[in-house]
Amino acid sequence: MRSRTISSTNPRSTGPGAPRATGTGHTRAKAILVGEHAVVYGEPAIALPLASLPMRAVARREEGPLSLESVLYSGRLADAPEQLAAPVAAVEATLDHLGLPHRDIVLATESTIPAARGLGSSAATAGALALALADLAGRTLTAQEHFDLVQVGERVAHGNPSGLDARTTASTEPVWFQAGEIRPLDLALRAHLVVADTGVHGRTRVAVADVRSFRDRHPARGAELIAELGAITRDVVDDLALDRPAELGARMTRAHGALAELGVSSPELDRLVGAALAAGALGAKLTGGGQGGCLLALADDAASAGTIAAALRRAGAARTWLHRTDARRPAAPSAQVPLG
Repeated sequence: MRSRTISSTNPRSTGPGAPRATGTGHTRAKAILVGEHAVVYGEPAIALPLASLPMRAVARREEGPLSLESVLYSGRLADAPEQLAAPVAAVEATLDHLGLPHRDIVLATESTIPAARGLGSSAATAGALALALADLAGRTLTAQEHFDLVQVGERVAHGNPSGLDARTTASTEPVWFQAGEIRPLDLALRAHLVVADTGVHGRTRVAVADVRSFRDRHPARGAELIAELGAITRDVVDDLALDRPAELGARMTRAHGALAELGVSSPELDRLVGAALAAGALGAKLTGGGQGGCLLALADDAASAGTIAAALRRAGAARTWLHRTDARRPAAPSAQVPLG
């Protein structure tokens, strides 16, 4: 991967490296399009950054204790609840990395990314805060520096994170991930994704254990399903590059069936997948850890996406979001460049 820098343009700068009164950072949610769980067994996965679900962070200089203002919590960072332990760890590591004091700074975040739904909320939050602090210091971060700082938080959140969330939430391009290696993918697909929230927290660790148990009890079938998911992911690369929404949709539905057999789905997810297909979706599947969380439904135009979203809400989805697959850039100016 070529070395890139991740930075913001801030007119308050008085010169290269000059500190600023405020700094901003932007990241976005991510969704695993295909390959979840199979990636644990060496198969590839493809993830999409979701520009429709942006994360914005602001860091401003203000005398007093290091503080945070967010929907989940406002107050001294040192008193933040356990739910925010991951971004807190990333903030502390970033301050040390930049040589900034652990006081006289107020951090604020703005986002609609739901927590614990498989959309990378912890990585997006940590990443945006790291960028805001770097901008405050008049500094740029290389892609690797940014990744390392986000991973500090991700290790708190997930124990042994793959790095997929950290990379994808900082990217504007689809990401191929396999055996720890990540590369950007070509995207020519002109379609719409409906992201639907079941309203139920995902249970990634339980789902991973259940897949392992299935493989132990049914080794031949388990290996067959994992290989099928890997083959689907490899075929999706061409669907994205050659603008083949119908083929992609069919593969998404096949992937959901394989994941459901492995024990990754849930009644809520299966019900919503069925509702999406009945409403005309080209395909639908769970995304992320499963056993709750979110699903993706593919539509070939905005009108169809709206119809599918309405059907999903009637079927019990807590929330839905619409995402154009060719919308690579977030609504606000990005504080980073694509992976390359």
